[in-house]
Amino acid sequence: MTVMEAIQARYSVRQYADKPIEAEKIEKTMEAGRLAPTASNQQLCKHIVVTDKELIRQMVSACEDQKWIETAPAVLVECASGDRTMICGQSARSMDCAIAMSYMTLEAVELGLQSCWLGWFSPEKVRALLNIPDDYVVVAVAPIGYPAKEGHRSSKKATEEVVVYNKMN
Repeated sequence: MTVMEAIQARYSVRQYADKPIEAEKIEKTMEAGRLAPTASNQQLCKHIVVTDKELIRQMVSACEDQKWIETAPAVLVECASGDRTMICGQSARSMDCAIAMSYMTLEAVELGLQSCWLGWFSPEKVRALLNIPDDYVVVAVAPIGYPAKEGHRSSKKATEEVVVYNKMN
């Protein structure tokens, strides 16, 4: 599978099959996150893999009571220490974590897995539940596993609606 094929095959899953993820697939997915670029190559991200079923159940309340999360055999959590604002005004750690999560979700697709990147979660509840130190920014949460049923990619806007060359009009 090429990178573009993985991008085209990725879709959000909110119901997972009752099937554990093989250790080697988790390791490959984490390796993709480890190899992701980071601001100034500081590599301050932590890639947390939650596989304990009781912890996953507790993640539901940290994720705005999205009960379907319980069906996932694993939940990925991205966080990073020592946040700083880059000259462009963006959080270096938020960008680092977003890049790592993107790499991991695409590797997961290549391995036959799917995920759903969550926007609804409480960073403080996730921090407390997973013992994440206060100097870490909790950026991303994504349940991951084998889809319970075949899904499809959401429609996307046409290229001419989202791509601009040189200058915006």
